[in-house]
Amino acid sequence: MAQTPQQRRANAKFAKDNEARMGKSEDQLKKRTKDAPKSPISPIWLAVLAFIVFGGLFVEVLSRFFLGR
Repeated sequence: MAQTPQQRRANAKFAKDNEARMGKSEDQLKKRTKDAPKSPISPIWLAVLAFIVFGGLFVEVLSRFFLGR
């Protein structure tokens, strides 16, 4: 079965990542993965904050639309 271009790109990326890992110890690989910065606020709190802000905005718009005649 022939590969699609998307599969070919994914396979090339996987091969490139594996070649970059060759000859390195586990400690070096772990240091490499810890470089990504972590968000100071958890996704749950972000969702709560978004619910409060946008939920209040939504209720305000509805109340002005139906009651603000």
